[in-house]
Amino acid sequence: MRFSEFHRQRELVVSFELFPPKTPEAHARLFEDELPALLRLSPAFLTCTYGAGGSTREQTLEVVGRIAREFGIEIASHLTCVGSSREQIDAYLDEAAGLGVANIVALRGDPPRGDAGFRPVPDGFQRAAELVAHIRRRGGFDIAVAGYPEGHPECPDRTEDWRHCAEKVAAGADVIITQLFYDLEDFWAFTDFLRNRMGVTVPIVAGVLPILSTQQINRFCSLCGARIPPAVQARLEQYADDPASCRRYGVELATDMCRELIARKVPGIHFYTLNRAASTAEVMRDLGLIAGGG
Repeated sequence: MRFSEFHRQRELVVSFELFPPKTPEAHARLFEDELPALLRLSPAFLTCTYGAGGSTREQTLEVVGRIAREFGIEIASHLTCVGSSREQIDAYLDEAAGLGVANIVALRGDPPRGDAGFRPVPDGFQRAAELVAHIRRRGGFDIAVAGYPEGHPECPDRTEDWRHCAEKVAAGADVIITQLFYDLEDFWAFTDFLRNRMGVTVPIVAGVLPILSTQQINRFCSLCGARIPPAVQARLEQYADDPASCRRYGVELATDMCRELIARKVPGIHFYTLNRAASTAEVMRDLGLIAGGG
């Protein structure tokens, strides 16, 4: 089933992001423990990331193929412009289609570690909108793109970045999935701008990351440019040496955010699970989206 079909059939589409495990032990843990636990939460679909510079290309295809084959759930592959010519992108899309993939998350992508900035390869794409247009011309996939409620860190004006997001939709994207954020006002401003200023009508899905530890979320936010509100930062500092309490706070914060998102009829929530089921499961139970919640 395609992204657009999920959103036509469901008032709220809940989905999860995974990443390719880096070690045999992590691979075994994902497939033997965490993935079965995540699937018991009945997500509409999963997505699997594609590392900086295309560094996990083969691992991404391996994970996507195995999940589709053994678990029978729709899984979308991320795909980035970084380090790939059009021919290489077409080869990846052919492989993904051969595995039964019907959905692609199309991104410009981050440069490889150590590179100062993004540089397209010869016969590659400069921007995500170009990749979206290319995939749309080929056909065969629904396409999700990234949205940045606070603006992309490389763009000095967030409304300019939001215009770039609208360009990706005009190029053929079927849905927008946002970067993680912790201030709902940023999400509402982003949504309002796209809907009322740019005329965007595709679903705008909120990306939610339940915080696991103070150090981890500070590192993630520094990498992706997301802002941690002062009140949240104060709680994180309070729990800096208490990971268990920090995780419980992360569940509480994510639950409160999701409750307001659902109350205001957001069409989807995309949980960044970090290949762990526990926090996402607790949030969904607290929201009453699965058995055992209120």
